[in-house]
Amino acid sequence: MAVGETPHALTTDLAVVVGQLRAITVALRSAGPARGAGVIWRADGLVVTSAHVVATAHRARVDALVVLPDGRGRTAALVARDRHLDVAVLRIEAGDLPAATMGDPDRLRPGELVLAVGHPFGLPGAVVTGVVHAAPARGRRAGPSWIQADLRLAPGNSGGPMADASGRVIGVNTMIAGGLALAVPSPVVEAFVMRSVGP
Repeated sequence: MAVGETPHALTTDLAVVVGQLRAITVALRSAGPARGAGVIWRADGLVVTSAHVVATAHRARVDALVVLPDGRGRTAALVARDRHLDVAVLRIEAGDLPAATMGDPDRLRPGELVLAVGHPFGLPGAVVTGVVHAAPARGRRAGPSWIQADLRLAPGNSGGPMADASGRVIGVNTMIAGGLALAVPSPVVEAFVMRSVGP
């Protein structure tokens, strides 16, 4: 804790960050509870999620509904999907949305606080906190380069944001392995978005 800061101030700051993250986190629904989450990547209705969340989707059609944080539902079109990266890009008819602010995973250090937002077991906007276990090595060329964090994720968190303590999205949650949450780093997601839809 910095000199002059109080526990109340830190709690208030964290609550603000959580509110910002919830505002950019959508639910992907079928006929029942949320089956996954997504991140509003661009204000014009571009949403990213995990490829396995929309595994049954066909190009230009998704048999699921994207539900915005304010409860509005929008039919989504599948723009692109990469099963190896476990990233998918969706398009909804909406504009002027709050969108993610991207962080820099290369600056992460083990022990740093991170947050994740999703809809585990259908619970909307659930938040978990933890610490970075390992960050991708800068310049790594071979193999998956996930962010690993000590976060308690559950079904419904996939596709949601992993963020730093300032609310910057550093990755998209993809799975649990060895008890650790894994997230696709945000620059990898952004590169896929750029290849799929351009700037």
